[in-house]
Amino acid sequence: MNGERSAEHQPVTIRDARESDLQAITDIYNQAVVAGGSTADLVPRTLEQRRQWVDSHQPRDRYPVVVLEDASGRVVAFGSLSKFHPREAYDGVVELSYYVDERARHRGYGTAMVAWLLDAARTRGYRIATALIFASNAGSIALMNHFGFERYGFLPRACFDGTRYLDMSYWWLPLDND
Repeated sequence: MNGERSAEHQPVTIRDARESDLQAITDIYNQAVVAGGSTADLVPRTLEQRRQWVDSHQPRDRYPVVVLEDASGRVVAFGSLSKFHPREAYDGVVELSYYVDERARHRGYGTAMVAWLLDAARTRGYRIATALIFASNAGSIALMNHFGFERYGFLPRACFDGTRYLDMSYWWLPLDND
């Protein structure tokens, strides 16, 4: 399921990630690593590590990795649906994640990506979407609230980034497939 969406009235394309997108995916993710507050990785990832992460989303028709291209065709965001838990009884639950290039934030790309991921989760028959977000990440929390997610958990001091402890918040959204 690929498609076009609008972000701040500009057409964007969300499509399956390709080998040629790995550098952009790595660069965007590493911006988040360096900035802190949106991933628990503390050291930038290599291109090969990001390739392994993309390849871990199997089968891809159930666990897509997608990129968002702006109107000029530049990859400015990526997202994924990931297995929530390895035990089979959890197969109706999926975790979504997304990252937006720091130079392209506040233009609606995160909203377009989350909307696409939720549509993809519903189409694939998932009954619950989840997200794990640092409690201090106001932008992502606002986005979860926008889509009707509810916080179902809070883990104080879950991560130590080398200088501070960060709390984690756990979010869920029923997808009304039942």
